[in-house]
Amino acid sequence: MAPVHDPYLTSPVSEVRGHGLRLRPWDADSDTDVETWLRGALDPEFRRWNTPVRPVTDAESAREALRARAGEAYEGRGVAFRITAAGSDTTLGHIGIGAVNHALRVARVGYWVLPEARGRGVATWALRVAAEWSFSELGLHRLELDHAVGHEVSCRVAERCGFRYEGTLRGAVFEAGRHDAFRDAHLHARLCTDA
Repeated sequence: MAPVHDPYLTSPVSEVRGHGLRLRPWDADSDTDVETWLRGALDPEFRRWNTPVRPVTDAESAREALRARAGEAYEGRGVAFRITAAGSDTTLGHIGIGAVNHALRVARVGYWVLPEARGRGVATWALRVAAEWSFSELGLHRLELDHAVGHEVSCRVAERCGFRYEGTLRGAVFEAGRHDAFRDAHLHARLCTDA
Protein backbone atom coordinates (compact mmCIF):
# COMPACT_ATOMS: atom_id res chain seq x y z
CA MET A 1 0.00 0.00 0.00
CA ALA A 2 1.46 3.34 -1.03
CA PRO A 3 2.07 6.07 1.56
CA VAL A 4 0.55 9.53 1.19
CA HIS A 5 3.74 10.78 -0.45
CA ASP A 6 3.82 8.11 -3.13
CA PRO A 7 7.27 8.25 -4.78
CA TYR A 8 5.70 7.57 -8.19
CA LEU A 9 3.74 10.78 -7.91
CA THR A 10 6.04 13.06 -5.92
CA SER A 11 9.21 12.42 -7.84
CA PRO A 12 9.19 13.76 -11.38
CA VAL A 13 7.67 11.34 -13.84
CA SER A 14 9.53 12.16 -17.02
CA GLU A 15 7.26 10.18 -19.33
CA VAL A 16 5.30 7.00 -19.79
CA ARG A 17 5.50 5.26 -23.15
CA GLY A 18 3.34 2.71 -24.88
CA HIS A 19 1.14 1.98 -27.89
CA GLY A 20 2.89 4.63 -30.00
CA LEU A 21 2.28 7.40 -27.44
CA ARG A 22 4.20 9.30 -24.81
CA LEU A 23 2.45 10.62 -21.72
CA ARG A 24 4.42 13.57 -20.38
CA PRO A 25 3.71 15.83 -17.41
CA TRP A 26 2.19 19.24 -18.09
CA ASP A 27 4.40 22.22 -17.23
CA ALA A 28 2.67 25.25 -15.69
CA ASP A 29 5.75 27.34 -16.52
CA SER A 30 5.52 26.56 -20.22
CA ASP A 31 3.51 29.12 -22.20
CA THR A 32 2.92 26.46 -24.86
CA ASP A 33 1.45 24.03 -22.32
CA VAL A 34 -0.71 26.78 -20.82
CA GLU A 35 -2.02 27.80 -24.26
CA THR A 36 -2.74 24.17 -25.15
CA TRP A 37 -4.56 23.52 -21.86
CA LEU A 38 -6.63 26.66 -22.43
CA ARG A 39 -7.46 25.60 -25.98
CA GLY A 40 -8.57 22.19 -24.71
CA ALA A 41 -10.70 23.71 -21.95
CA LEU A 42 -12.39 26.15 -24.35
CA ASP A 43 -13.07 23.56 -27.05
CA PRO A 44 -16.87 23.42 -27.65
CA GLU A 45 -16.93 19.62 -27.62
CA PHE A 46 -15.07 19.53 -24.29
CA ARG A 47 -17.45 22.13 -22.85
CA ARG A 48 -20.46 20.17 -24.06
CA TRP A 49 -19.54 17.26 -21.79
CA ASN A 50 -17.39 18.78 -19.03
CA THR A 51 -17.74 21.65 -16.61
CA PRO A 52 -14.64 22.06 -14.46
CA VAL A 53 -15.21 22.95 -10.80
CA ARG A 54 -12.88 25.91 -11.30
CA PRO A 55 -13.57 27.49 -14.71
CA VAL A 56 -10.69 27.88 -17.14
CA THR A 57 -11.33 30.98 -19.24
CA ASP A 58 -7.94 32.59 -19.86
CA ALA A 59 -4.20 31.95 -19.68
CA GLU A 60 -3.99 32.76 -15.97
CA SER A 61 -6.76 30.32 -15.00
CA ALA A 62 -5.20 27.68 -17.28
CA ARG A 63 -1.84 28.18 -15.56
CA GLU A 64 -3.53 27.88 -12.16
CA ALA A 65 -5.23 24.64 -13.25
CA LEU A 66 -1.85 23.20 -14.25
CA ARG A 67 -0.30 24.35 -10.97
CA ALA A 68 -3.14 22.66 -9.07
CA ARG A 69 -2.41 19.41 -10.88
CA ALA A 70 1.28 19.71 -10.02
CA GLY A 71 0.26 20.21 -6.40
CA GLU A 72 -1.87 17.07 -6.52
CA ALA A 73 1.13 15.14 -7.83
CA TYR A 74 3.34 16.52 -5.06
CA GLU A 75 0.75 15.48 -2.45
CA GLY A 76 0.32 12.02 -3.99
CA ARG A 77 -3.31 12.64 -4.99
CA GLY A 78 -2.96 12.49 -8.78
CA VAL A 79 -0.91 13.00 -11.90
CA ALA A 80 -1.71 14.82 -15.14
CA PHE A 81 -0.18 13.94 -18.49
CA ARG A 82 -0.22 15.60 -21.87
CA ILE A 83 -0.55 13.04 -24.64
CA THR A 84 1.95 13.17 -27.50
CA ALA A 85 2.83 10.82 -30.32
CA ALA A 86 5.96 8.76 -29.65
CA GLY A 87 8.07 10.74 -32.12
CA SER A 88 6.65 14.19 -31.53
CA ASP A 89 6.29 16.84 -28.86
CA THR A 90 2.97 18.09 -30.24
CA THR A 91 0.22 17.72 -27.65
CA LEU A 92 -2.75 15.63 -28.77
CA GLY A 93 -4.74 15.77 -25.55
CA HIS A 94 -4.75 15.11 -21.82
CA ILE A 95 -5.12 12.14 -19.50
CA GLY A 96 -5.09 12.44 -15.75
CA ILE A 97 -5.30 10.11 -12.80
CA GLY A 98 -6.82 11.79 -9.78
CA ALA A 99 -8.64 11.26 -6.52
CA VAL A 100 -6.02 8.66 -5.62
CA ASN A 101 -7.05 6.76 -2.49
CA HIS A 102 -3.95 4.90 -1.39
CA ALA A 103 -5.71 2.93 1.35
CA LEU A 104 -8.24 1.43 -1.07
CA ARG A 105 -5.82 1.51 -4.03
CA VAL A 106 -8.40 3.22 -6.22
CA ALA A 107 -8.29 6.34 -8.42
CA ARG A 108 -10.26 8.16 -11.13
CA VAL A 109 -9.12 8.73 -14.69
CA GLY A 110 -10.23 11.43 -17.10
CA TYR A 111 -9.17 12.41 -20.60
CA TRP A 112 -9.79 14.74 -23.50
CA VAL A 113 -8.41 15.00 -27.03
CA LEU A 114 -7.84 18.15 -29.07
CA PRO A 115 -10.06 18.53 -32.17
CA GLU A 116 -7.27 17.92 -34.69
CA ALA A 117 -6.36 14.59 -33.04
CA ARG A 118 -9.86 13.13 -32.74
CA GLY A 119 -10.91 10.02 -34.61
CA ARG A 120 -7.42 8.48 -34.51
CA GLY A 121 -7.76 6.34 -31.36
CA VAL A 122 -5.71 8.72 -29.22
CA ALA A 123 -8.01 8.51 -26.18
CA THR A 124 -8.23 4.72 -26.41
CA TRP A 125 -4.48 4.18 -26.60
CA ALA A 126 -3.75 6.82 -23.94
CA LEU A 127 -6.26 5.20 -21.58
CA ARG A 128 -4.63 1.82 -22.11
CA VAL A 129 -1.18 3.24 -21.37
CA ALA A 130 -2.39 5.14 -18.29
CA ALA A 131 -4.27 2.13 -16.93
CA GLU A 132 -1.30 -0.19 -17.37
CA TRP A 133 0.96 2.36 -15.68
CA SER A 134 -1.50 2.91 -12.82
CA PHE A 135 -1.71 -0.78 -12.07
CA SER A 136 1.98 -1.57 -12.43
CA GLU A 137 3.64 1.58 -11.08
CA LEU A 138 1.09 3.04 -8.66
CA GLY A 139 -0.07 -0.36 -7.43
CA LEU A 140 -3.74 0.50 -7.93
CA HIS A 141 -6.36 -2.21 -7.69
CA ARG A 142 -9.26 -0.27 -9.25
CA LEU A 143 -9.42 2.56 -11.77
CA GLU A 144 -12.73 4.35 -12.32
CA LEU A 145 -13.99 6.78 -14.91
CA ASP A 146 -17.29 8.49 -15.46
CA HIS A 147 -18.77 10.50 -18.28
CA ALA A 148 -21.99 12.41 -18.79
CA VAL A 149 -24.86 10.24 -19.98
CA GLY A 150 -25.08 10.58 -23.76
CA HIS A 151 -21.34 10.93 -24.33
CA GLU A 152 -21.17 7.81 -26.51
CA VAL A 153 -17.61 8.42 -27.73
CA SER A 154 -16.27 8.35 -24.17
CA CYS A 155 -18.39 5.29 -23.43
CA ARG A 156 -16.86 3.41 -26.37
CA VAL A 157 -13.33 4.40 -25.33
CA ALA A 158 -13.95 3.06 -21.83
CA GLU A 159 -15.40 -0.22 -23.07
CA ARG A 160 -12.59 -0.77 -25.62
CA CYS A 161 -10.10 -0.46 -22.75
CA GLY A 162 -11.83 -2.99 -20.52
CA PHE A 163 -13.62 -0.49 -18.29
CA ARG A 164 -16.92 -2.20 -17.59
CA TYR A 165 -20.11 -0.21 -17.29
CA GLU A 166 -21.22 -0.40 -13.65
CA GLY A 167 -24.27 1.84 -13.57
CA THR A 168 -25.62 5.35 -13.63
CA LEU A 169 -24.62 7.92 -11.04
CA ARG A 170 -27.60 10.23 -10.55
CA GLY A 171 -26.85 13.95 -10.59
CA ALA A 172 -23.11 13.28 -10.38
CA VAL A 173 -21.69 15.89 -12.77
CA PHE A 174 -22.48 19.50 -13.62
CA GLU A 175 -24.72 20.38 -16.54
CA ALA A 176 -22.79 21.93 -19.43
CA GLY A 177 -21.54 25.37 -18.43
CA ARG A 178 -23.39 25.45 -15.09
CA HIS A 179 -22.52 25.02 -11.45
CA ASP A 180 -26.11 25.12 -10.24
CA ALA A 181 -27.56 22.13 -12.12
CA PHE A 182 -26.55 18.50 -12.41
CA ARG A 183 -26.82 15.61 -14.82
CA ASP A 184 -26.34 11.88 -14.61
CA ALA A 185 -23.10 10.09 -15.42
CA HIS A 186 -22.20 6.56 -16.41
CA LEU A 187 -19.66 4.85 -14.16
CA HIS A 188 -17.08 2.50 -15.69
CA ALA A 189 -14.28 0.71 -13.87
CA ARG A 190 -11.44 -1.69 -14.47
CA LEU A 191 -9.63 -3.82 -11.91
CA CYS A 192 -5.97 -4.76 -12.13
CA THR A 193 -7.14 -8.38 -12.26
CA ASP A 194 -9.38 -7.82 -15.30
CA ALA A 195 -8.24 -9.23 -18.63
